[in-house]
Amino acid sequence: MSEKIKLIWDFRGPASAKTAEHHEIHLKQYISFEKLSPNTTGFETFGEMHAIAFMVVTNENMIEVRDALKPHRGEVFER
Repeated sequence: MSEKIKLIWDFRGPASAKTAEHHEIHLKQYISFEKLSPNTTGFETFGEMHAIAFMVVTNENMIEVRDALKPHRGEVFER
């Protein structure tokens, strides 16, 4: 089984939640266009001034997606 990596984009400021929510739309479009699996995306809010958008990729696809989309950080996906 392939390790899964959660690629994360951080957004800060009063519009961070809406920006992260909108960014997730573009992540879903990228997944659909590139026919990637898994197709897990999401966004989370951490107070009024910080939110993230994320997508989960396999270890094999991580470098290609990282170079194309420039996430701010990544972590091993534990779910």
